[in-house]
This record gives sequence, C-alpha cells and structure tokens, in this order.
Amino acid sequence: MKMQNDIQTLSLPVLGMTCAACANSVESMIGAQQGVEKAEVNYATQTVKVSYHPEQVQPTAFQKAVQSIGYDLIMDTESGKKKQEEVQQKNYSSLKKRMIASGILTLPVVAIGMFFMDIQYANYYMLALTTPVLFIFGKSFFVNALKQARHGRANMDTLVALSTGIAYFFSLFNTLYPEFWHQRGLHPHVYYEAAAVVIVFIMLGKLLEERAKSNTSSAIKKLIGLQPKTVLIIAENGEKEIPLSDISIGDKILVRSGEKIPVDGEIYEGTSYVDESMISGEPVAVSKNIGDQVFAGTINQKGSFRFVAQKVGGETMLAQIIKMVQDAQGSKAPVQKLVDKIAGIFVPIVIGIALLTLVIWILVGGENALTQGMLAMVTVLVIACPCALGLATPTAIMVGVGKGAENGILIKDAEALELGHKVNAVVLDKTGTLTKGKPEVTELNWQNVTDIDKQKLIGILFALEQQSEHPLAEAIVRHLQTGNVNPVKVTGFESLTGKGVQATFEGQRYWAGSHKILKDSGIEIEGNLEKSVTRLQEQAKTVIYFTDENKVLATIAIADQVKEGSARAVSELLKRNIVVYMLTGDNGQTAAAVAKQVGIKDFRAEVLPSDKADFVKELQSQGKIVAMIGDGINDSHALAQADVSIAMGKGSDIAIDVAKITLVSSDLLQVPKALRLSKLTVRTVRQNLFWAFIYNLIGIPIAAGILYPLNGFLLNPMIAGAAMALSSVSVVSNSLRLKFSKLI
Repeated sequence: MKMQNDIQTLSLPVLGMTCAACANSVESMIGAQQGVEKAEVNYATQTVKVSYHPEQVQPTAFQKAVQSIGYDLIMDTESGKKKQEEVQQKNYSSLKKRMIASGILTLPVVAIGMFFMDIQYANYYMLALTTPVLFIFGKSFFVNALKQARHGRANMDTLVALSTGIAYFFSLFNTLYPEFWHQRGLHPHVYYEAAAVVIVFIMLGKLLEERAKSNTSSAIKKLIGLQPKTVLIIAENGEKEIPLSDISIGDKILVRSGEKIPVDGEIYEGTSYVDESMISGEPVAVSKNIGDQVFAGTINQKGSFRFVAQKVGGETMLAQIIKMVQDAQGSKAPVQKLVDKIAGIFVPIVIGIALLTLVIWILVGGENALTQGMLAMVTVLVIACPCALGLATPTAIMVGVGKGAENGILIKDAEALELGHKVNAVVLDKTGTLTKGKPEVTELNWQNVTDIDKQKLIGILFALEQQSEHPLAEAIVRHLQTGNVNPVKVTGFESLTGKGVQATFEGQRYWAGSHKILKDSGIEIEGNLEKSVTRLQEQAKTVIYFTDENKVLATIAIADQVKEGSARAVSELLKRNIVVYMLTGDNGQTAAAVAKQVGIKDFRAEVLPSDKADFVKELQSQGKIVAMIGDGINDSHALAQADVSIAMGKGSDIAIDVAKITLVSSDLLQVPKALRLSKLTVRTVRQNLFWAFIYNLIGIPIAAGILYPLNGFLLNPMIAGAAMALSSVSVVSNSLRLKFSKLI
C-alpha cells in the first residue's frame, strides 16, 4: 500500500472475471464509490488498483460493491496472490468436473432429440437429463445473469441464460401441455438438446480460459527466492546467523564460496569472483576486491570475503528489479479480446430484437399472433446463442498454441498471439540470445613449439588453469580436455590478482594470463604475434598468453560465440520490415563485433536492466509494437515491459516466467516463425468471428419472420438450433485448419 498526501493506493486480486466486460463492470462499480479517486482493473493480472480517501471510504466497501454483481476481492494484502491462485485452481477443477458431468448427460439428450424423438416418453427423458445440466451444473450462468440484471448490465452470461432458459421453459410447457399447440394445428416441438449443448459448449470455452488463468506467473516468487533466508554477520562476540529481515545498514557480513549475497554493500576484506549475470547478463564472473560493490542475489563463486551492508530491504538492486517487473506487469492494459467487445453490443441488441419480434407479431400477426410471436422470439434467441462466438477465440488459440508447441514455441497466453503479428520493432539481448552465453576457446595458437614440446606444455597449461579460480580458466580446461592431455604436477602455484597465474615445473617458471603478465616478465611481443593478437581483439575475443621465462609459448582466444542461426534470423526479421536492435551489458568493442557479425546496425552497449526497459518504453512511445527477446534475469524488466516478450528456453527461470513466449531450442530462427504463427492465429480468429456472425446476420431476420409476409415461411426453432450447431462446427473446423499451416 502506498500513500500520497491523504490518498491511499491499494492493489487487490479480483475473483470471478471471465471477460473484458467483467473487468469494466468491476472497475465502474468500485470507481462509483464515494471517496474513490481512480480504479484501474488489469484483466491480464486479475487485479484492481484503487486510489481512495481513507477518511471517506474503506476497502470493505469495494468488496461489497463487486460482490453485488457476482465478483469478489481478496482483502489479504500479504498473501492475496497466493489465495487467488488457490481459488483459480479450485475453480478450474470445479468447472472441469461440471463440464464432464454436463457432457455425459447431454449426449443422450442429443441422441434422443436427433434420432429417437418418436419413442414413448422421449420428452420426459430429455427433461430429466437437461434439468441438472442447466440448473445444477450450469447454475452460474443464471446466477451471474441475475446479478448483472440487478444493476442494469448484460454480458455473455445474460445471453446464455436467456436463450437456454427460454428454450428450456418453452420446451417444458410443450412437454406438459402439448394439447395447447395441437388445438391450434401446430406440433409442440421441444428444444432441450439445444439448451444442453449450448451450456456444454460455453463451459468448454470457459474451461480453456480458466486453464490459462490458473497457470499464473511465479516469476516474482523466484526472484524473491534469490535472496538467502539467513545471513552470517560478524558481531563483537564472533559470527552470528540472523534472518535476512534483521539486517541493518552498517552490518558486517561474511559470504563464503558458493553462497548468495544477501544485500548490497562494499567489500572491506577478501577477494573473489562473483556471478553477476542477473544484473549484467554477462556469463563471465566479475573479479571482486576490497572497495568493490556487491549486489543482493548475485552468487559468490570462489573465495570468501566480508562486506559492509549499504542497502537493505526494498533498497537493494534485486528488490528494485522485483518492483520494476511487478510495475511493468501491472501497467499493461486489460486484454480487450475482440469477442468481448462485440458481445457487449451484441447481447442487448439480440434481446431487443427478440422482444421487438414478439411485439410486432402480437400487433400485426393476425390469427395465432401470440403463438407465432413466441415461436419467433425463441427462435431468435436460439439462433443468436453465442456458442460459436464463445468458441471463436479459444479454439483458434488452443490450436495455435498446440501448433507452436509442435515447433518448439511455447506460448503462455492469447495476448502474445494477438499482438505478435503487429510487431514492427524487435529488441535482442546479446549474451545467451544472439550468442551461446558461454565462453569458449576459439583458437589455440602455438608459437614456434615442436610437437614433442607441445605435449609437455599442454600438460603444464592444463595444470595451471585447473588450479586457477578465474572463470575463463574453465573454458581453457574444457577445451584441453577434448584432446589428449597428460596432466603434470606443478609446484609453487600462485594466483596473481588481476593478471593471471604462475607455477614451476622442472625448475622453469610458467605463466598464463593477460597482457599484464608479459609486462611483469619483461617479455616482448614479436610483430607477427602482435598482428595476430590485434586481429583477435578486433573480433571481440579475449586473449590469454601462456609463457615461460623467455618467450610467449601460445595465445588462447576466448569468446562467447554467435549462434549459428542468429544472422539468418536477423535477416528474416529485416525482410519483414521489422527494425532490429541489440542491447547488451557488455563493452562497446564486443557489442560492435557481434552486431556486425549478425547484421544489426542499431545497438547499445553497457546497458543496465532498467536501461533496457527504458529503451523498450521509448520505442513504445514512438508508436512501435515491441518484441523483447532475452534469456537472463537482467532482461526480466524489459520482457515484462514489452508488448510481446520472448525468452530463450535455456535461459533463466525468471526470464521464462515473465515472457509470454518461450523458444525451447533457444534458436532465434524460431522468432520469425512465432510472429508468423501469430498472424495465422489472428486471421483464424477473425474468420471464426465471421462464421459465428454470418449465421446471425442472415438467421436472425429470418428467425424473426421477415420472410413470412412474402412466402409464409417461418423458421422452425429446431432448424435454428441446427444452424446454431452448424456455426459451432464451422468455427471448430476452421480452427483445426490452422494445424496444417506452414510457419515459414
């Protein structure tokens, strides 16, 4: 909770929202309360953010307001999200059971209605089976419709309740009093199967949506999990273990090898290498000495040190990253699905047309006007039932998500598919996205060394690097292990901070490290060797020298190599008129080399996580639809901010959780495929909506009796039910066509 002057801001989880219209209802009900300055409902995160005057209104009033229209708020600000997840999971399980039970009862109703209408007591069998489908398993549709009606509102539940309710009670009347119609020369048709099938199909659509909502993101929980629960502080009477929450600024903290750093601070004793990839995204651990800064959530790799706490609690960089991810997720506009927008207008119009049909028939229908009018009204409501409308989006999304999974593209929700085809700017992280994210030896060049000497020297180099704590040493060890290595035993091993390592073998001193080693040893670099080193450095490779007391024996080039498909993927995006940017925490020289290698002209180097998110915001302010592609914790804020977020499958759990799309193979060539899939899926949704409405546009006027004055034709409600079913079949069939589409 935040406070500004006399205004408080509270964020609460919302329960029961199933469409964008629901979000609007919750927002307007809370916004209408006296003392509320502003209410913003985020349908994507299922939360409401309320700014209010506490002296005029209390949060319990918000809960009562939304409860009156069928929704609820979780008032527990501490564990509200957890409770919301539990409720959503419970709702999903309940809905699944109700749908299965409804389906079991509906199958015989359809069979009787379609093929066995002439058996004795057929109507009573269907009545007995349909009643629990509507009023036990489908009760929520009627309850929600009534609550909406009390406040003069209508949503999809309203149309479902009206159409199925009228079809049911009309059929019930015809079952109990068939002679009413017989006396007027008409057959008493029943429409139990239409009512039951509608409930089952709409439940199926809701189940698909509920499943997506129940899988809520655990990114924030995992980020919080980066902090250790207890900390070892150095007190006057020795070392003492205390809870993380008890740390104060100025406390002296001990961090051993392999431990997570609990808070931000400055080292005052010891040296080590710290994995700061969560902040910089770079795979190489950073050397830390006295006076250097360390950050919460980063991992101490080798060595131990002591530091003074400078930022604790919500002030640490990790806490800021957590807050930024939360803010970016919460600032997204509610998902305005096309079907919900149309339904908001469609529902009251259909109800109006049905009532108008009855009135016109009563006024000008002549003999049996009331009878014909009732039939026409029911027919309008049955043919206009939103079954196909309810299936249009979820079926296309379900097939689209399945198609993506087949191609190694995991899609978290419909929003990414809805927006993907509009993307016109792609922002790429470098390390782990364009590159492999792991330093590798690219060249090992020996300098005037015989094959016999080389075998001995490989063993010495292996022994030196095996004992080194430097992260790049691991890359050299891995490379040497792939060949024929005969390790030797060296003596007098010593690590030279910031320079390299040295040791003795058979009375001769050997060194491995940076160019500083050469300076200290007084070794000159020959012209050809200098040219070779310059060439490697221009390619953004780190050069390690291996020397004895007199000369350079070998140079080792190490680099984070570009993935094979990166250049082609960038080329594919550029062909589609998508602007491609690269952002990295690495230095300018490395960034320029990688950008040139993959064909990216616009790049930024030495950027922090917040800089990446700000860059995405800047592009969005220019009207661009931005896709962010990354793999690290440091990318999570920018991923949350982007319109479409894509994570590498081999990246961090945090990035994968925040992103709406994950590429299992971490192959950038999947990105153009994902954007193509979005285009195909959105096109399928639009086609589905066309088929869902074409029946209504043609069928509703015919159902209302527009042809009756011309040729005496009045649409039978049974035919209307069949047309409604046909619209559903066409929608599902069209969605299944997506399975056979090509993504390249």
